[in-house]
Amino acid sequence: QVQLVESGGGLVQSGGSLRLSCVTSGSIFSIATMAWYRQAPGKEREWVADIDSGGFTNSAGSVKGRFTISRDNAKKTVYLQMNNLRPEDTAVYYCKLVRGLGFWGQGTQVTVSS
Repeated sequence: QVQLVESGGGLVQSGGSLRLSCVTSGSIFSIATMAWYRQAPGKEREWVADIDSGGFTNSAGSVKGRFTISRDNAKKTVYLQMNNLRPEDTAVYYCKLVRGLGFWGQGTQVTVSS
């Protein structure tokens, strides 16, 4: 079974940076699209960015130019580099392996203070 474990969240001041990591198990990482989502209190989970098996990336308009998604297939890990963080980026961040119904991690909390 596929498992995903996120890390790297924390408390940071506005304008600061964090790098999230998501380590996966299983053998399908290298052929799967990987994505980051986030869910703020009282809001629906929203898509942040994704990267396909060839390294092609997409990101939401709200994070474009500030967040960068990348992957290391040898380490079965996907990253989200977050720069110039804003209070509205505060949320639980989840990674997802996009295959079939999809597989989710447990999430990591990111809190940005003003």
